[in-house]
Amino acid sequence: MRRDRLLVAVTLVTLLAADVHFVLIPRLKTWYHLSREICACRGDNVSLGNRVPTTDLWLSNQSSTVVYAEQVSKLERLFRHSLYNIRLPELGPDDLILQHEELMNYHKRKMTRWERLKKFYIEAAAASNITIPDHPVTFDPEASWLRFHLGINRYALYSRDDSSIDRLLEDMHTGTVISADYTQDEKALKGACDCSQVVKPSGLHLKLALKLQDFGKAMFKPMRQERHEETPENFFYFVDFQRHNAEIAAFHLDRVLDFRRVPPVSGRLVNVTGEILYITHNADLRNVFFISPANNTCFFAKCLYVCKSEYAVCGHPDLLEGSMSAYLPGLSIAPRISIPNPWIRSYSFTGREEWEVNPLYCNTIKTLYPYNSGNRLLNIIDMAIFDFLTGNMDRHHYEIFTKFGDEGFLLHLDNARGFGRYFHDEMSILAPLTQCCVIKRSTLLRLKLLARSEYRLSDVMRESLSRDPLTPVLTEAHLEALDRRLEHVLRTVGRCVKKLGETQVVVTDFVESQRGTTTHPATNNR
Repeated sequence: MRRDRLLVAVTLVTLLAADVHFVLIPRLKTWYHLSREICACRGDNVSLGNRVPTTDLWLSNQSSTVVYAEQVSKLERLFRHSLYNIRLPELGPDDLILQHEELMNYHKRKMTRWERLKKFYIEAAAASNITIPDHPVTFDPEASWLRFHLGINRYALYSRDDSSIDRLLEDMHTGTVISADYTQDEKALKGACDCSQVVKPSGLHLKLALKLQDFGKAMFKPMRQERHEETPENFFYFVDFQRHNAEIAAFHLDRVLDFRRVPPVSGRLVNVTGEILYITHNADLRNVFFISPANNTCFFAKCLYVCKSEYAVCGHPDLLEGSMSAYLPGLSIAPRISIPNPWIRSYSFTGREEWEVNPLYCNTIKTLYPYNSGNRLLNIIDMAIFDFLTGNMDRHHYEIFTKFGDEGFLLHLDNARGFGRYFHDEMSILAPLTQCCVIKRSTLLRLKLLARSEYRLSDVMRESLSRDPLTPVLTEAHLEALDRRLEHVLRTVGRCVKKLGETQVVVTDFVESQRGTTTHPATNNR
């Protein structure tokens, strides 16, 4: 009898312990983490640097996210997170690239000149029995592209809550095209390309400048490859195709990372006959159109070495996919300079740059202006992480606005050579990070956030890209590659921290004040 009572007691105690361990404790953890999660997403005034240890905040697996995700999408939850609501300092006139009156007067003058030249060209075309549609131009001071230009500041191309960006994406997708022309870089070639150069200045790129009815302007890059096609293994990065969907995906990734250094890009189906051939004022552009044996309307680039039908792009029979990238303000009112990337690649079949053979290369770079102070080197590393995630090996230069000086952000332009190989992770793109072993704290925290299941990078990118008119923009294999490459970046940072210590690797670039979490530019690069 006593033995039976003992067995019953032991059984009851065992069941009680199991209930506490497997039921009660997990529920308490769920309630605790849920309250922390809601608080973290509620407002702007949460300190991420001083209140919670990094490892605890970013490596915990919170079961409460499943409940919360039922109410709000992952992308919306990401943008509500306190890391995406870091308060900027108050912006003064010197912090904005343009002033309202300056921009309006500039474009009113351009519009007057446009109307005068258009009238002259229509008359000249009529004399040659060529009919050019006369689309009326409307200049709206509240146009989305003007609001975009006015919003450019020393920290980013646009603010996180700028509603004009979504309007601009829609306008580039649906706006009436009134003119098509070669881009300025192709015009500068005048059709004469040096075919002895390994890296051609134009040609296969095949991009056009399209003007919209509200006088906005976008760069059109036509589709050259299907979504499932990859860059052949034997292709060098400098002869790879430029992919329109890579431009679209790069804009969305830039926004998900909260860099906001890529101009807005939208997909669009363009009628190459009605929206390019019939409305262009450029006779050279008209002359490169032809009808293919399949009765499709095609055109090729101006550069002589690719003036062949096998290099052409064709509509089906007239419609052609492409990316529409918003133009930045003109160089005459918002000057930019192009600077060689310190980690530029050798654009030859056999040559190698110093950084490819010298693992201590960064020590030299840190002694050179402008990388020996300020945040320029940290911005280079941001750019390298961005390029590694996309697989873009073609970052030979970067641009900055001259008005903001050495502390200005880097523009991430020309991303069409990304997303070429989903099966390959080109670790050499991360050389600035692996050799310098420094990273912005805000960048690292966002990367760790995007590595968590409730904010998984591939999931938020899939959701963001689903809003583009040409969805699906990326194949699932490319989305999965983003998660894999993100893990590579975090492991690289982890090795740096293990080698040098967190204080030497992670550079604080924002601080907490009584008004909330604010940006704080780094003052040295260690």
